[in-house]
Amino acid sequence: MQQGTQATAASFATMGVDLLAFFDVTPTSLWLEDYSQLHALFERWRAAGVTDIRHYLEEEPRRVAECSACIRVLKVNRHTLQLYGARDYEELAQHLGSVLRDDMFQAHVGELEQMWAGNATFQSQSVNYTLDGRRMDILLRGVILPGHEHDWSRVLVAIEDVSALEDARHRATANQQYALGIFEHAPVSLWVENFSAIRQLLEDVRMQGIVDFRTFTDVHPEFVERCMSEIQVLDINHYTLGMFRAPDKATLLARLPEVFRDEMRPHFREQLLDLWEGRLFHQREVVNYALDGSEVNVHLQFSVFPGHEEQWDLVLLALTDITARKKAEAYLEFLGKHDVLTKLKNRSFYVDELNRLQRKGPFPVSAIVLDMDNLKLVNDQLGHAAGDALLRRAGEVLAKAIQKPYQAARIGGDEFAVLMPGADERDVEIVAESIGKLVDLNNQFYGGPPLSFSLGCSTCEEGESIEAMLREADVAMYEAKRSRNELKPAG
Repeated sequence: MQQGTQATAASFATMGVDLLAFFDVTPTSLWLEDYSQLHALFERWRAAGVTDIRHYLEEEPRRVAECSACIRVLKVNRHTLQLYGARDYEELAQHLGSVLRDDMFQAHVGELEQMWAGNATFQSQSVNYTLDGRRMDILLRGVILPGHEHDWSRVLVAIEDVSALEDARHRATANQQYALGIFEHAPVSLWVENFSAIRQLLEDVRMQGIVDFRTFTDVHPEFVERCMSEIQVLDINHYTLGMFRAPDKATLLARLPEVFRDEMRPHFREQLLDLWEGRLFHQREVVNYALDGSEVNVHLQFSVFPGHEEQWDLVLLALTDITARKKAEAYLEFLGKHDVLTKLKNRSFYVDELNRLQRKGPFPVSAIVLDMDNLKLVNDQLGHAAGDALLRRAGEVLAKAIQKPYQAARIGGDEFAVLMPGADERDVEIVAESIGKLVDLNNQFYGGPPLSFSLGCSTCEEGESIEAMLREADVAMYEAKRSRNELKPAG
């Protein structure tokens, strides 16, 4: 090594460059230092039985200060003076206590540990301060100069100002923590997923020459199931746990088949159609399931992260719980088509259904028109509460007697109608007989005024008027009511 150093010095001399002058003009902060007293201190500690230098230093911090006091700065170059804002070496030397302070402890312990291990080089990342007090992140590299390994009397230290890099790193870390904080605490369910396997499945189908993807999924619904099974959830936020009734992330991620099932399939198929068409951002209303089995209606927004458009390996789904809204909408829709008191369809639905049946059938179409007997008398003698109770009983009977595709509706105060698409006279007889039996059972179960109906039936074939058919049923109903009244014993 000594010969190598001498050869290098000779090379610089041959080029007409003085080695000390080269040191002075190097555009890097260089410190020439004497560590011989530190070397001697280490020897005394070894002789005293010290083996774990880090533990020894950390158990008594003053020992680190003792090590620092052993290091003597012999020379610094021009760039060092500029970096620390010193006029000359003397000014820098006088203020070394303010340059080397505060945040250096752990870094200095690391340097000492490297030297204790016999390394000829060492490095650390630490903090220094300029003479005007500016904090400076530094990268320090040191080397024991060749020929001085026996006593460490000459050590060259290079210092690089990495404040800008550290600031950038701190900002990046802060931004990452901020983003993670937003993700974790957002008041909406957030899912980070990997759709790369689904993308590959779509590409495989495309390579098979499939052009009409909608028809393909009609013929192969199992493909949608396969894609659903390939959803890979990478992370979920805290809000998601409450929304899906999960105690923790691990439980929810382990039970995803319970979340993605049943009514989700048609919605997911539409999502696949969007992806097939290249729409990497889309939104729709879908159905998922909480771990307690309840339906969760959600408004889903799907987007592929920037930079991941080619592989779809990182996508974000934001799910807003709209279950309450959907229930309200369903109730409003129910109110729009149902009679609140009897829970049967209302007159508005009845009129729309008549128009639909006239246009589309299926024929024959039959109808049963019913008039509840004695409702006015019950209202007058017992009050409207008793009359409403009787109407509710009528609703129970008709709801039990009528099965889809037939529909029962309350079309007036005490008037009801049953529309029966695809039903002939024999079907009408069966339903009318069922209504009669259920009325008898209802009267056995309930006390108070008896429930009874006067009813009329009619059927029309294709090409005939449903309106005319209903008039016939009305006439038959009134004839039945007249006959019932005539058979009543005199008061």
